Amino acid sequence: MIERESVQPGFWDDQKRAQALSREKSGLELQLGAYQRERARLEDAVALWELAEEANDESARTEAKAALRDAQAGAERLELSRMLSGEQDHLNAIVEINSGAGGTESQDWAAMLYRMYTRYSERKGWQVEQGDFQPGEEAGLKNVSFIVRGDHAFGWLKAEVGVHRLVRISPFDSNARRHTSFASVFVYPEVDEEIEVDINPAEVRIDTFRSSGAGGQKVNKTDSAVRMTHLPTGIVVSMQNERSQHKNRDMAWKVLKSRLYELELRKQQGERDKIEATKADNSFGSQIRNYVLAPYRMVKDVRTGVESGNTEAVLDGELDDFISAFLLGVRRKDRPGSEPEV
Repeated sequence: MIERESVQPGFWDDQKRAQALSREKSGLELQLGAYQRERARLEDAVALWELAEEANDESARTEAKAALRDAQAGAERLELSRMLSGEQDHLNAIVEINSGAGGTESQDWAAMLYRMYTRYSERKGWQVEQGDFQPGEEAGLKNVSFIVRGDHAFGWLKAEVGVHRLVRISPFDSNARRHTSFASVFVYPEVDEEIEVDINPAEVRIDTFRSSGAGGQKVNKTDSAVRMTHLPTGIVVSMQNERSQHKNRDMAWKVLKSRLYELELRKQQGERDKIEATKADNSFGSQIRNYVLAPYRMVKDVRTGVESGNTEAVLDGELDDFISAFLLGVRRKDRPGSEPEV
């Protein structure tokens, strides 16, 4: 249908629509090509297995088993691609991390999550641009927002929305007691130029303030940081990464548009109340993933049951097993919350 329409006279009269259809056509061609390649791989593997059985050749069987495993991995890649085919999945992601109750412990945990997602983005070849950063009083951070730019960044990172729970021996406790900390993660699609979000400027209050910093010669002595409040919804966006108030204002405006766009999508899908309830419950029992560093070492996803004993690797950004399982719809067999308490 797109192919027929693209050759019609006047197709490029509406360049915006024509470009959108051309991108859609390219995406569909890529999907079709991937499907055909994986189908051919499977057919070749099956044929190799049938020949091995007919010849009763053990070495050929071994080769066929390896080919079948590759074909299975290819089928899983196709299924994952299908799960990343949502309308917003191809967009960049705006990520917010907020420390929960618990003071320094939770603020340090929020900083650990920030590093984890930064490393995950680096592994994916994505770019990370910091937006707002509110440091903790003693260590870590109270909250941070950043934009992740890369292939299907939102499609992948949307799986991380929720509360993350850490159990460890506190490095801030002189008695070396075990502490439980919480931090919440929210992910929004970054609005691109094709998406129009109508915001009445009269409904946005803009305040400027001095950016926080480490002090010394590099401290920003001007009111370059920007805070925007969308009065009808109460959404607040702060930006202070840039030394220019103009650049901070532009980034804050973009993030505000993305937040409002996401809110509208949630309203249309009937999920806004669920998200607001999640935001309000940044505490025990609402987590999506547990990171236990003491008395044993384990990271376990409450939603899917996927777990890893290599906590260092996970905190260094190895998250694909957890995210892929969630996107593919894997569900744990036992009830959420039935893992042993620590």
